[in-house]
Amino acid sequence: MSGIVLYGLDISPPVRSCQLTLRALELEYEFKEVDLLAGEHRTEEFLKKNPQHTIPLLDDNGVLVWDSHAIVCYLVGKYGQTDELYPKDLVKRAQVDQRLYFDASALFMALRNICAPYFCNNVTEISREKADNVRDGYGHLETFLGENPYLTGDTLTVADFCCAATASSLPAFLPLEPEKYPKVAAWLERLQELPYYEEANGLGARKYVDLLKDQLTLL
Repeated sequence: MSGIVLYGLDISPPVRSCQLTLRALELEYEFKEVDLLAGEHRTEEFLKKNPQHTIPLLDDNGVLVWDSHAIVCYLVGKYGQTDELYPKDLVKRAQVDQRLYFDASALFMALRNICAPYFCNNVTEISREKADNVRDGYGHLETFLGENPYLTGDTLTVADFCCAATASSLPAFLPLEPEKYPKVAAWLERLQELPYYEEANGLGARKYVDLLKDQLTLL
């Protein structure tokens, strides 16, 4: 029996990117919900596993990994029957890494910079600058896709999982307009055809959007 445990919340985009990867690899795992509002991520038990007190956290038979981007790469490296999701070829890997770092430093930060003030301090207004960061994120994804079905070409990778988990959550703040970003819209629809997408990401993304969309106001 698998000893893989994923700690997190299903509304969290980074957690959902890990769930997409686990499902793509057909790995059995236990999901343990961490109630952030109740402070469960700051308990002594959790801090022993992850002193940064963030989710997601992966416990793979005692091997502890946190940060979703590190987790998805670790999972493919250890359990992938091929390297398709995270290629070993240095040029292909560099492209995937670039998209992962884009998600970590730009796309997800555009989301976090809006939702964190709301959850922590009940800030309900979205400044023009923060809204523009979301628009920039959509725009960069449109450029990355080009004429390709996926973010780095013809092959699905963990970069698609991480960026899609974030992008499918951004409509909580700013709708994705298909006429402005047709390639992004088509890419997200393409990913929805994956047999595991709905359970691993779709349900949580809709829950996230429904939770926030009526609570926030664009300035």
